[in-house]
Amino acid sequence: MNKKITLGALLALAAALPATVPANAVEKLPVIEQELVAPPAVPPRITRKTPAKVVVNLTVEEVEREIAPGTRYMFWTFGGTVPGKMIRVREGDTVELHLKNLNGNKLPHNIDLHAVTGPGGGASQTLIAPGNEAVFTFKALQSGLYVYHCATAPVGMHIANGMYGMILVEPPEGMAAVDHEYYVMQGDFYTEGTYRASGLQKFDMNKAIDEKPTYVLFNGADGALTGKNALTAKTGESVRMFFGVGGPNITSSFHVIGTIFDKVYFEGGKRTQENVQTTMVPAGGSAILEFTPRVPGNLTLVDHSLTRAFNKGAIGLLSVSGKPDPAIYSEGIKRALPGAAPATSAAAAPNPVVATTPAQHVRGKAVYDANCAACHQADGKGVAGVFPPLANSDFFKERPYEMAHIVLNGRSGEIVVNGEHYNGVMPPQDLSDDDIAAVINYVNVEMNKGKPVIEGKHVREMRANRNK
Repeated sequence: MNKKITLGALLALAAALPATVPANAVEKLPVIEQELVAPPAVPPRITRKTPAKVVVNLTVEEVEREIAPGTRYMFWTFGGTVPGKMIRVREGDTVELHLKNLNGNKLPHNIDLHAVTGPGGGASQTLIAPGNEAVFTFKALQSGLYVYHCATAPVGMHIANGMYGMILVEPPEGMAAVDHEYYVMQGDFYTEGTYRASGLQKFDMNKAIDEKPTYVLFNGADGALTGKNALTAKTGESVRMFFGVGGPNITSSFHVIGTIFDKVYFEGGKRTQENVQTTMVPAGGSAILEFTPRVPGNLTLVDHSLTRAFNKGAIGLLSVSGKPDPAIYSEGIKRALPGAAPATSAAAAPNPVVATTPAQHVRGKAVYDANCAACHQADGKGVAGVFPPLANSDFFKERPYEMAHIVLNGRSGEIVVNGEHYNGVMPPQDLSDDDIAAVINYVNVEMNKGKPVIEGKHVREMRANRNK
């Protein structure tokens, strides 16, 4: 007589099966050691179509370096960089992460990866004192762009000192090839001194609690993506940017002046939006941005909460080379309106030659790249009818001392430079006395074939007279 097999019997049989499967029948994954590179570079695109075991060796390094020209800070980092080195794996991979807290460090650290499915994202498994290594594994179950950060108490302090980065989990089908991929993260920093105050600066916990950052920066330094460190592309080349916000507190209104994002994978997930001007990225979040520059020139990366860009450092450049295309972007025609009055300017103050050091010259260039280049252009040629040139400028050559007044106090109304009329507003710049002197001397020497003409003490005198 045939016996019916009940549902309960089937479940019992299924539960017993795993115990009967021999260990050598388990699939052995190929082992790949993750290539880690310094931002804004990223590891190469994944082309394999099957899972692997990916070994990631990540170090914790406490390093003192410049946060702004002449300003130093003790950063806590993953891999010696801010942001930490990007990890790039494929959905279905098993990741074996080795975290080493180097002998010379002073504090315990760990890592919480938002790509991990499990309590703490790996934080409890990796909490180690200096001179120790932690190893744990996880499976990358879901594709996307995820933040990782230190989760050692006080968590906000560890993140605010630079302990964040991103892990990209590519979908099984991979990502389409593009001409350039870049890795950029925004973070907020809290120092006891003011923005660009010189010397070694300490972390200010009260500022962090009040969410009043001294700096809001791309890739961990004022000017990290300007000057010789600007990102590059050619017209017609496709660009993919992996953008994230380490925080710990400040959300980014990320925008690239001069382009429109063709596609945005918002919040780092699978869904996309097209033809986007600005995308909101939360602290601890990300976005993947794809666009194609069409005409040459500098595209400016900013947090469109713009005082963060121009007064706290959240600014960078993508330098685009190639042939102009007037059908897309013409040079334009500028002319004075009927009845416009000729400009007048104040008499020039004497400009004595002063002595400067190479370090001051380097500082001046850094200040220019971070604060002036976005409007007056990297080469100082300005924008016709909008921003007057600083290079080969008759006004600057004759009145560099007055230019320092303008940087300090701002200026509105008409001005004539090289015979051209400009009528706009330049707000006062939040720069130290030494920064103002350094940038004036840099422009006078490098762009106008002059000599250093002003010292920080002269700017202090201007500031004191203004406040009387």
